[in-house]
Amino acid sequence: MAITGVEKRVLPGLDFAGEVAQQMRVDGIRASTKAGSGHPTSSMSAADLIAVLGARHLRYDFANPDKPTNDHLIFSKGHASPLLYAFYKACGAITDDELMTYRTFGSRLEGHPTPAIPWVDVATGSLGQGLPVAVGVAIAGRHLDKLGFHVWALCGDSELAEGSIWEALDRASFYRLGNLCAIFDINRLGQRGPTEYEWDLDVYRKRVEAFGCRPVLIDGHDLGQIDEALAEARAGTDHPTVVIARTVKGKGFSEIENKEDWHGKALPPDMAERAIAELGGVRDLRIEVRQPEDGEPAIRHTPTARVDVPRYNRGDKVATRKAYGDSLRALGARPDVVALDGEVSNSTHADEFKKSYPERYFEMYIAEQQLVAAAAGISVRGYVTFASTFAAFFSRAYDFIRMAGISEVSIRLAGSHAGTEIGADGPSQMALEDLAALRAVHGSTVLYPCDAVSTAKLVREMSEIPRISYIRTTRGAYPVLYDNNEEFPVGGSKVVRRSDGDVVALIAAGVTVHACLAAAETLATGGVHARVIDCYSVKPIDVDTLRRAASDTGGRFVVVEDHYPEGGLGAAVMEALALEDAPPRVEHLAVRGLPSSGTPEQLMAAAGIDQASVAAAARRLLTTTGVR
Repeated sequence: MAITGVEKRVLPGLDFAGEVAQQMRVDGIRASTKAGSGHPTSSMSAADLIAVLGARHLRYDFANPDKPTNDHLIFSKGHASPLLYAFYKACGAITDDELMTYRTFGSRLEGHPTPAIPWVDVATGSLGQGLPVAVGVAIAGRHLDKLGFHVWALCGDSELAEGSIWEALDRASFYRLGNLCAIFDINRLGQRGPTEYEWDLDVYRKRVEAFGCRPVLIDGHDLGQIDEALAEARAGTDHPTVVIARTVKGKGFSEIENKEDWHGKALPPDMAERAIAELGGVRDLRIEVRQPEDGEPAIRHTPTARVDVPRYNRGDKVATRKAYGDSLRALGARPDVVALDGEVSNSTHADEFKKSYPERYFEMYIAEQQLVAAAAGISVRGYVTFASTFAAFFSRAYDFIRMAGISEVSIRLAGSHAGTEIGADGPSQMALEDLAALRAVHGSTVLYPCDAVSTAKLVREMSEIPRISYIRTTRGAYPVLYDNNEEFPVGGSKVVRRSDGDVVALIAAGVTVHACLAAAETLATGGVHARVIDCYSVKPIDVDTLRRAASDTGGRFVVVEDHYPEGGLGAAVMEALALEDAPPRVEHLAVRGLPSSGTPEQLMAAAGIDQASVAAAARRLLTTTGVR
């Protein structure tokens, strides 16, 4: 294979970088062998790349990881954590003693990197995610902070089969991210054998060029070529750089170099001893990483800026998706609020924000994985990020949401057009799993308002919520139920109808609150008093209000949701009270069959979640419990 673009030569200081690379190989072997697990061979292939980057091009203050001008280094191939941690040791950020705690209980040096380490921006290890997040960080640097830091993302060749990698390069080119450099470690071998294209670098070059980025092909073990390639990337243009490096898995230890069946395996102690000897023995070299220049972001983070929440007239019909857009635009008074959308902003109403603050709006087009990843990356830089699309389509990005939960980043997701209520578009467009999926994410908050006032207040609440929050909005317009002075704290609920004679509680969220109110009116004409509870906060749920309702109504609940029965509001209610001495008797109305096209009224009736179905379920429950 011909290496093009850079002459082979040795520059001053590169001999030292080569020694550091050998040290990092040795340290990765030592740490993984002691742990009895890990990925030393995947680390060894990229050691020269990271050594030259750290010794000559990275600008980072390890004593001050929050410095605004620090570069960002993201290991998209997170399984190469032995290399990352060995690099931290070489930079003096961790000690050798800590390095040797790798993969042990209580150590922050976990099997794959997480932000438990202050120099790690996001958790990686689910392949294909680090580069998309790096795009978000680079967007923030170029278009928001307007600072000169650089974003470096180390990618493995196996993950280049992930579509998210190419979504990332597409967005990087579109947003002219010359401050981003992806480093492709093409070591030919994946977990079970050769990768798709092995060492055919020209395939990767053509693909990178097709997505509008600048490829640089190098021998990934030639220190001079690495140095010049990274210098080109650092110099910056309007085009992202992709360094495509031909490397050898297990480089430096002849017994395993370019050998299959060594992926994800620690060397046994006897082999480790031979490898360390062949690599020149244990060293204790230190890289003096260049300090970044001083500077401050162009946008100041001002959470105290005045935000006038939109107001609505009681009884007016307003879609909650429209209230989301109105509220997002109002939050734009804070200069640190950023919005993203997946080419449906005229339906999610994120375009309201775009019209007022186009410089803080980023279009991800139909690329939901990149949508969530970019939101996570921008949030790394301290921005209050909102990302919206149709609720059903967040399922395509679920692994990115899951990993954002592990990263404990703060992102705010808005899913519109949820449930059978959307009508004629049919089941492919109906989010009926989203509440369950988002409830399951670590540290998440899940909100489902029923009217414009509650939506506006909850969007404001979301701006202050740490970690992942999700708001589910409705396609159709429904009456405003609440006065503008009402507040909607996360973890609360609203009792929208009650009496001292209530014998059943109708519990709902979103669109089914309106069905329950209508059912309560119907029941009242027959002398049945029903309490109606708006559980706008699905996670965390208001246990105290539910407990009082159970006590007041003799434990009779009808839970109604426009969602599949598994994992949604009904599950949240039943889980909350499952350990009570006398848990409530629950009639659970949910979408139990596969919907079709139709009007919202037809579909909700067919699913058994409309007004008549709620009233019938309440009567059934009263009969079976001996009240009527």
